[in-house]
Amino acid sequence: MKQLQRLYHQRIPGDRITTSEFSQRLAAISTEVNQPVCTYINRRGQVIRVGVGTPRQTQIPPMELPRYGAERLSGIRCIATHLKPEPPNEAALTAMALQRLDALVVLNITGAGFTRRGGGATGYVKEAYLAHLTPQESRTLITSPAALKVGESQIQSPSWSISPPLGLDDLAEQDLVDLVENLEAEFQREFIAQEVDADHDRVLIVGVMTSEITPLQFQDTLLELARLVDTAGGDVLQTIQQKRSRVHPQTVVGEGKVQEIALTAQTLGVNLVVFDRDLSPSQVRNLEMQIGIRVVDRTEVILDIFAQRAQSRAGKLQVELAQLEYMQPRLAGRGRTMSRLGGGIGTRGPGETKLETERRAIGQRISRLQKEVDQLQAHRSRLRQRRQHREVPSVALVGYTNAGKSTLLNALTNAEVYTADQLFATLDPTTRRLVIPYGETNEHQEILITDTVGFIHELPASLMDAFRATLEEVTEADALLHLVDLSHPAWLRHIRSVREILAQMPITPGPALVIFNKIDQADSETLAVAREEFPLAVFISASQRLGLETLRQRLGQLIEYAVDCG
Repeated sequence: MKQLQRLYHQRIPGDRITTSEFSQRLAAISTEVNQPVCTYINRRGQVIRVGVGTPRQTQIPPMELPRYGAERLSGIRCIATHLKPEPPNEAALTAMALQRLDALVVLNITGAGFTRRGGGATGYVKEAYLAHLTPQESRTLITSPAALKVGESQIQSPSWSISPPLGLDDLAEQDLVDLVENLEAEFQREFIAQEVDADHDRVLIVGVMTSEITPLQFQDTLLELARLVDTAGGDVLQTIQQKRSRVHPQTVVGEGKVQEIALTAQTLGVNLVVFDRDLSPSQVRNLEMQIGIRVVDRTEVILDIFAQRAQSRAGKLQVELAQLEYMQPRLAGRGRTMSRLGGGIGTRGPGETKLETERRAIGQRISRLQKEVDQLQAHRSRLRQRRQHREVPSVALVGYTNAGKSTLLNALTNAEVYTADQLFATLDPTTRRLVIPYGETNEHQEILITDTVGFIHELPASLMDAFRATLEEVTEADALLHLVDLSHPAWLRHIRSVREILAQMPITPGPALVIFNKIDQADSETLAVAREEFPLAVFISASQRLGLETLRQRLGQLIEYAVDCG
């Protein structure tokens, strides 16, 4: 232990990778303990870390590395001993790539040695190998416009260079400064050539396919997640997939896959990893410690989109409530160093940690927001009662996100609601008046039609609760228009998802009319299947204004049926 501790007092010249004396001393200690030993040295020549074990076993956690980025190296080199006479193995080289080390030196030791007269260990090193990373000029990246090809793997394995066996004198003559400057210049050129927008998050998507879902559903989920990331303002550079019987309780994916994610992230210059499922607070913490960059789940991406889209005070209120409810259980482990302990007389004892203070503040804010949401709910209830008193029927537009609800509202009522080919383009409900033919005499009837927030597969529970004031527009409506994007490959799954969410409503919604939208973009085979499966449905194209007159007629019949049944 003393000999290992004394290694921290060694100093290597700043322009040398190592010296013969330091290498022999390290090899002598390794021979004595009969274990590989690794030392990590910064660019000033100071030993900052000593570990007994292989480079893989002793590697520095990503969060503790002083420098990190795809365009430069970490500023640390590793001098490691190896008990067998062989070049560096893949585990050691992968550890070098994960840490983006300036260089990795592997000293193969003889297992013997002798001490020179006058002191100083010698004769322990048989041969040495010098390894370092090299740029990958031929690599191609996936950026957001092509992010939908999530099944394709576009990244090569990490690229490194290994020297032939070297003697210690040859190794000691290697110029570290020259090597590092040339490498970082190459990495910088490659990084700039990637042409990824610096203002956007550079995202790596991770998908886990368990036995519960089919390969087709899994691919649909990844496609949707790529679109969510794109809508939130991120650029998807790569998608990594793993097939498992069940998710790993600590890291979701296996240990080897976590290493692959970390390696891909630092190779591509990724600054955000997004998983295709909800993560527990401990899973996020474990993944961030091992990968070294921010990790979020699907729910957090959806919440971020909602935060960007909310325009009205009611929408912002409900989004903030959902975000706080999501954040509260994920505060664990933050702020421990800021515990109010040992500050002098009267402060000793358990005190109150920063974590507890944050939790209490968030709890109080949630209570206040809940009251405001309750007031909003009561206000909307009064507006609905006033409408019901005037006997004006109401219809709610529901459907999967990006089905075209806002476009249809604009086409029917000449409203000017914002529309875009994005998920959750509109968040706040909009109500407009619409005149339709009613009854057998086709008399004109005025109704209210409301555009509601789009649904999505596995809508987060916190959003369901926070948006209950908005979702009440659905449950209190006399009838529903269920809009479906027929041009989407997973349109049947979208119908099931919407119906599952409607079934979870506290009050059973009124009768629904299925409307297939975007028929101009759907093929004839899909149209035939939809007509066979849903013979009572209406087929329209809201953007091209096709089938709207038929829709008005069917809407009048729906209102008549709903009012008579009510």
